[in-house]
Amino acid sequence: MKIRVALAALLVLGIGLSQTKRSVWDGVYSEEQAKRGQARYQEVCASCHGDSLEGGESAPPLVGGAFLANWNTLSVGELFDRTRSTMPQSKPGSLSREANAEIMTFMLSANQFPAGKEVLPQSSEVLKEIRIEAVKPDRKE
Repeated sequence: MKIRVALAALLVLGIGLSQTKRSVWDGVYSEEQAKRGQARYQEVCASCHGDSLEGGESAPPLVGGAFLANWNTLSVGELFDRTRSTMPQSKPGSLSREANAEIMTFMLSANQFPAGKEVLPQSSEVLKEIRIEAVKPDRKE
């Protein structure tokens, strides 16, 4: 019985560890989703953040070194929640979860993170399991 409990605990711990290992380098969005996100970005965000996500007078860049330095080691969920509650500046919190996720995928694509086969989820809890890592980690598995 003690062995079963120990094995179950190791299994749960292992699952937890594997979930926290996901990063933006693991193809966490689809190309199609990023294309939809680009259209939404142009419609809602570009007037402040620029057509190329480079930032503007009162809006920070959403691409490049400064952006990655600010978000490195944080989760996609944290970025998702911040964006969802504060953007667009003219009407904070007005974006749907779907629109927010699509815009986020365009940002990931613009920052050269690879696309995958799955769409980026819209759940903050799931997104909190995906780390933003400015530099691709060496995976030794």
